[in-house]
Amino acid sequence: MMRIALGVYTLTLLGSAAGFCPNPSVGKTDVAFSRFSSISTTALGVAVDTSDIKNGMTLELDGEPYKVLSFSIMKQARGAAKTTIKFKNLIKGNTIENTYRSGEKFETAMIEKSDHQFTYEDGNTFFFMNSETFEEVPVDAKVVEDKVDWIEEGKEVSLVFFKGNVIEVVVPSTGIYEIVETEPNVKGNTAQGYTKPATLSCGATINVPGYLEQGEMIKVDTEKGAFLERANK
Repeated sequence: MMRIALGVYTLTLLGSAAGFCPNPSVGKTDVAFSRFSSISTTALGVAVDTSDIKNGMTLELDGEPYKVLSFSIMKQARGAAKTTIKFKNLIKGNTIENTYRSGEKFETAMIEKSDHQFTYEDGNTFFFMNSETFEEVPVDAKVVEDKVDWIEEGKEVSLVFFKGNVIEVVVPSTGIYEIVETEPNVKGNTAQGYTKPATLSCGATINVPGYLEQGEMIKVDTEKGAFLERANK
């Protein structure tokens, strides 16, 4: 592990990051980082300021990962602008809102993201299998949260790790699901915009156009929980 001082921040570069491990096969290195061998995305901690803030960015505050949910910039007649940021603590689950002076600095959280398949649920624990190593990773239901509505057996998701622990489950922004329960289409009903509730194979319930029938496959926006279109069988 190597540390580099950058201003008032210290960046820790993990040996598993591409280009920073001299020889990952020597000694204990490959053992220490074997669980991350299929990491698809690695975000190293870097210094940013209020002008760099974006929704979805993960910052490290007081040693914990916080995801930016929203932010607003308030310009003042005199003095520097202020930025108000709403965060979600990805470990505890609580949200906070802080206001910062323009130019205040932060450090992005060092996170690793890798592809996994959902395999099964046992009580309050969800189990995912690494798509490359086939290692099984248990994830607490509190971490899965509302994503549970969009995962089903065999579904591909991304697990986000922070200091070796899973802090977030990310599902694709769109997905293909089967309608397993809905009202039958009433012949002659041509009312434009007519919708009805439908339960999907993943367990979520959304509104769909009235002409759709049970057993059809549809494409869904998982972020908005909205019907997009019929899917090709």
